[in-house]
Amino acid sequence: MCRNIRTLFNFEPPASDDEIRASAVQFVRKLSGFGKPSKANEAAFDRAVVEVTEAARRLIFALETQAPPRNREIEAIKARERSKARFA
Repeated sequence: MCRNIRTLFNFEPPASDDEIRASAVQFVRKLSGFGKPSKANEAAFDRAVVEVTEAARRLIFALETQAPPRNREIEAIKARERSKARFA
């Protein structure tokens, strides 16, 4: 359920709005237990996604580091290798 919640800080290029929102949706889904909310809960769910997205964006762009930015392609290769080793 949380596969879209990824580290978004310190990448080049920086995290996009779509990536931040996707992580927020997964986070709200996890907290609420809803993959898709009912009509009765849809407004609260959508409001939570907006608020979490805004908080995540503020956090990501407020953080500072001296480490060089990570490369997304290299990190994806490392993740695939870890997955292979774990599930092989």
